[in-house]
Amino acid sequence: MSETRYSLYILRCADDSLYTGIATDVERRLSEHRDGKRGARYLRGRAPFEIVFQHIAGDRSSAQSLEYRVKRLSKEHKEALVCGTAPLDELLPQLDGSAGDA
Repeated sequence: MSETRYSLYILRCADDSLYTGIATDVERRLSEHRDGKRGARYLRGRAPFEIVFQHIAGDRSSAQSLEYRVKRLSKEHKEALVCGTAPLDELLPQLDGSAGDA
């Protein structure tokens, strides 16, 4: 039995804010956000939005860890990620347990 693969995604909202989430099917999740029934509360009133970044994150645990770390980045660093000027592995500390809030 194969493991479910999750993706990390970043949406750009109409107010130019960025929303980070994870999903097994990003297009389906984007539809849920747009429909509003199962969408994130943060996105209400911020439509339209579009996918500006997507990265395969692995299993649910890995995806949640990656999502948490990306959400802690500054908007400037998220913009660098979205624009492709800084790769994900450069922006995030390694998962070795020694990374602090510095």
